[in-house]
Amino acid sequence: MPVTTLTRSCGFIREDEEKGQEQGLAWEEFKRSWDVLQEDEEGSLQSVVATIKQQQIRRRLLRDTDTIQRGIIRHLFIVIDLSASMLEKDLRPSRLELTLSLAETFIGEYFDQNPISQLGIIVTRDGIAEKLTELSGNPMEHIRVLKEKKLKEAAGEPSLQNALETARISLNHVPPHGSREVLVLFGSLTTCDPGNIFDTIERYKREKIRCSVIGLAAEIQLCRTMAKETNGTFGVVMNEPHYKDLLFELVTPPAIIATTKAASLVAMGFPKRIAERAPSMCMCHRKPVLGGYVCPQCSAKVCELPTDCDVCGLALVASPHLARSYHHLFPVKNFVEVKWEDVVAGHGEHWCFGCRSMFEQPPATGQMQRASDRFKCPECQQCFCLECDLFIHEALHNCPGCAQR
Repeated sequence: MPVTTLTRSCGFIREDEEKGQEQGLAWEEFKRSWDVLQEDEEGSLQSVVATIKQQQIRRRLLRDTDTIQRGIIRHLFIVIDLSASMLEKDLRPSRLELTLSLAETFIGEYFDQNPISQLGIIVTRDGIAEKLTELSGNPMEHIRVLKEKKLKEAAGEPSLQNALETARISLNHVPPHGSREVLVLFGSLTTCDPGNIFDTIERYKREKIRCSVIGLAAEIQLCRTMAKETNGTFGVVMNEPHYKDLLFELVTPPAIIATTKAASLVAMGFPKRIAERAPSMCMCHRKPVLGGYVCPQCSAKVCELPTDCDVCGLALVASPHLARSYHHLFPVKNFVEVKWEDVVAGHGEHWCFGCRSMFEQPPATGQMQRASDRFKCPECQQCFCLECDLFIHEALHNCPGCAQR
């Protein structure tokens, strides 16, 4: 197999061998996180609190709340690089362990925000690709696979083309109303492919498969081109928190591609849960289990929801799943920051409408430029603190002031 060396735009500078053997590498040294906290002249941690607050404000400013058409029935494959490059320790405790840990958290958040979607896992090492889990809506099965010991055995070179082709073949059966997505967590600078990977990219474009890449080592021209051609996203990890931010940006469903033919009606079934005294055959696992759900179309039994009936192919969901997916189509609008000048002029409330905590007093005249601690809903004109703002947009997805009105 030919080994394709990818373009590298940055890298890590190591110390010489003697110094590295004596002192160890910078990212391998033990650090105590509490030593990073810096007190001011009065012995207060106010500067640290202000820094955290600024990071939260930046996160809310980057939030996407545009009312656009999104594909809420998603079919996503996560491709994890298990090559020898993932054993590097530039990310603590290592690239591989951090990736598996964040992948577990991502899967839980993905199904929490996209309950009627499906997900699968593919790994690549030693020049081959292996599908660990098929597309399914059971998060516990995917998390169980990620915790297996064999997933922590990294070796050889990855094969990006084999992994993409494996995902493409599995996404062929996805109905037209479902989005097709591939997320690649890539830590290597090379890929060992059996053919021309640009042919695979052309197939992705024709079949409307969106491919997003998160690079753990450096910016790679091939990965950037692939993400751009397939309407995906591309990012390079700078540190552990940035890795998590890049990964969790993909929890929200992407906008539907303009050329995608949207379906006006989608057939779905709402099965009834049954309680049994004796186990009966489950069609999804092919073994006797106690309890489950009965398909309203063919009366086949399945274990969990949401899923597709293995007998008739009907999408089986529960009504709460549809309700939890609805907020992506009509997100809560971004709250507007109330300036300190408006607070001094008497505009705005003194208590948070959400948690009923009292806002802080306006600062001195010379400190009016720092960020305010209150934000107003543009619809109901109620004021909320920063914590309630983040909770409403990231978890609740409904404004309490608008709901009360």
